[in-house]
Amino acid sequence: MGLKDQRFDVNLSILFTELPLLERPAAAAAAGFTAVELWWPWIETPTPAQAELDALKKALDDAGTQLVGLNFYAGKLPGPDRGALSVPGEESDRFRANIDIAADFAASVGCKALNALYGNRVDGATPADQDALALENLVLAARAADRVGAILLVETLNKPESPLYPLVSAPAAIEVIDQVNALSGLGNAKFLLDIYHLSMNGEDVAAVIDAYADKTGHVQIADNPGRGAPGTGSLPLGDLLDRLGKAGYEGWVGLEYKPGDRPSAEAFDWLSAN
Repeated sequence: MGLKDQRFDVNLSILFTELPLLERPAAAAAAGFTAVELWWPWIETPTPAQAELDALKKALDDAGTQLVGLNFYAGKLPGPDRGALSVPGEESDRFRANIDIAADFAASVGCKALNALYGNRVDGATPADQDALALENLVLAARAADRVGAILLVETLNKPESPLYPLVSAPAAIEVIDQVNALSGLGNAKFLLDIYHLSMNGEDVAAVIDAYADKTGHVQIADNPGRGAPGTGSLPLGDLLDRLGKAGYEGWVGLEYKPGDRPSAEAFDWLSAN
């Protein structure tokens, strides 16, 4: 599997952000990629106008790029919000208002993976109450994803950068995934295995791969330290991806790294070196 023969997609919410949203799919295609993923692009609203959804679909279609992953509404990303579905009140309501919109958009562009960020701990609500709300909303999201033939992804973030986010270990995310699958009866909740976040948490990434490759629905990479391109840090990304392949993972690997002090189009030179 390794770096040289992997199916990579580009996260257009962290790469090519120097361009307007609708220009990014074409820029990714010009850089040689046929697949992309996105955080929820409309950070101010979970319910954008249909014309905005149509315009994004057209940009993806015109560029010949396949959307392979999409986040549900999760507040302002990048930023401190880190999810909405476990936050009582307005944010949870906004997440629910987004569920079918995101699922229907995914269906319209053939996207088969929807990611739901769990949400930070907040004042005024107990962890138990937030966890109960999260589970309820994740089951709703799993049903919407299943309705359009997609999987639901749940991911681990990292404590140094997201100190109020409760899922900061692979086992914590897997526990939630198992609960969602048990309650929904669908089995379509999967692990989003983000190698950068796992390494920032000090986890043994190879051990996580061995334990949970069969529950993994999507993979994201960035090097550590710095969240830069492969080769800018010390992670053995090629070896880890090879390990994933040997464990049976055949899905997409999202490039979710910062381009550094250069245009995004110049941040893929590591590919030609592998």
